[in-house]
Parts: sequence; C-alpha cells; structure tokens
Amino acid sequence: MNWFSRLILAWQLSNTLDALHLALQLGQPDIFNTDQGAQFTAQDFTSRLEASGIRISMAGRGRAFDNIFVERLWRSVKYEDVYLKEYDTVPTLAAGLDSYFQFYNYRRPHQSLQYRSPAQVHFDC
Repeated sequence: MNWFSRLILAWQLSNTLDALHLALQLGQPDIFNTDQGAQFTAQDFTSRLEASGIRISMAGRGRAFDNIFVERLWRSVKYEDVYLKEYDTVPTLAAGLDSYFQFYNYRRPHQSLQYRSPAQVHFDC
C-alpha cells in the first residue's frame, strides 16, 4: 500500500510462505514491519527475511496504530466484503478479493482523501 494515496500496489493470498518469496522477488525493503502473529514470528518466516538482510520490526502487543493504514484496510476488507460474502473456498476468496481491491482502488471514496479514490490521488486524476 502506498501510504500517501492508500492505493493497493500489490497483494497475494497464500497459506504458505510462497507469498513472502514472491514479494521479496518484486522488491526488498530495508525493514519489514508486522504484528506478532504466529505466522510472522515463525522461524521459517523470520529466517527468510534475515537471510535477505531485511531488518524485522514487530509492533508491540496492542499496537495497531504502528501500522494503522494497513490495519484499517483489513478492517474495510473484512466488513465490506469477506463477512458479507462468507467465501467457502480459497479460489472464490481470491477472486472476491481481487474484485474488492479493484473497487477499493478505483471506485471507493475515502474521507481522508477528500472523498476521492486512491487511484485518483495516486495518479493525480
């Protein structure tokens, strides 16, 4: 996510480390920030980041504001899409999320962006 425009630049759905491997092929940040969920503290996950020379930053317990833009995005995704549609398979979830992120980027107005979409702000349309 571009924090200025809130545009979702890329996303991946996976229940394995494949998404992390793909993300690191596209670019490597200096610092990778996550919460302290079990998937992010697992040795396989942290060792892959360390092997790439990426510093790991984990927000403290109850510190949702450290990554507020992404936390807010996932709240919107859950309440505006996932909970309403109750996807029953991973492929239908992936298709649904793809559709939702298109909506989010190009048609959903954001109060913090003066009711413009992230794409309007990002591409200065």
